[in-house]
Amino acid sequence: MVELRQLRYFVAVAEELHFRRAAERLFISTPTLSQQIRAVERDVGGPLLIRGSQGVELTAAGEVLLEAARGVLEAAETAMRETRAVANPERALLRLGLVNGAPRWLAARIEALLETREPGARVQLTGGPAVDQVRLLDREDVDLAVLRLPVRLPEHLSSAPLAAEELGILMSRTHPLAAGAHVEPTQLCERELIMFPRDTAPELHDSLLAQLRDVGAAVVLSALAVGHAQLLALLPLRPEAIGLGSARTATATPGLAWRPLRPRPLTITYIAAWRPAARNSVLHSLAEALTGGFPSVP
Repeated sequence: MVELRQLRYFVAVAEELHFRRAAERLFISTPTLSQQIRAVERDVGGPLLIRGSQGVELTAAGEVLLEAARGVLEAAETAMRETRAVANPERALLRLGLVNGAPRWLAARIEALLETREPGARVQLTGGPAVDQVRLLDREDVDLAVLRLPVRLPEHLSSAPLAAEELGILMSRTHPLAAGAHVEPTQLCERELIMFPRDTAPELHDSLLAQLRDVGAAVVLSALAVGHAQLLALLPLRPEAIGLGSARTATATPGLAWRPLRPRPLTITYIAAWRPAARNSVLHSLAEALTGGFPSVP
């Protein structure tokens, strides 16, 4: 019988398409994760993943299990959240939504700040694309969401800036542009740019393309559109394509290079958003601290 813990492990590998990154996300060792995935494959009676030197791919069975597992985990989390609310309504909890690809130190710093304001308060993390985070926040399924600007927020939500991060060019280490110390806009002309699906963050998607056009980088938008984790796994396999990302993502990914865009770098801003009308006293204590200023250096 497959356990909830094993389903959570499988979903992490399926989303990251890489055992090491998934293990880091789950805070377990890679051998332990691999062992648990093989146990799930034995239970279902067939392979769920195709393992390769650069990462993994889902089999048809893996695609089916991924969709089902997400539903099961969401239902289990909802059941536990509602049960805890009845069993212990006074227990301090902050449900934190984190946009995919956000730096890990950002969530850690929010947790540290919360600890100074509300000692003993728990943090429950939920990852996902920007549109999902806004939806979760709007329907009160998370208390505070970390997002990237620009993003369309309902008028009844408040926000505060958290940090700025420079974006540069991500590419395979064998890409011709990886030989230089930086990339100039004219070098990007006619280069295939792989981005995230527009419907996951339409304002950010359009803003990044506009910024590239403004500096004279006439890229060609790829027909491929993949999430952050999939982009990191794909670029080492596509030596002529490029992506956009931060330096931290390249240092943690074998076969990937990052170069800054010069002379006008791309930057993005992270914000925290919340509902001022929420009744969660833990949220209001944290929001008060965030509006007073949040250090941006990790």
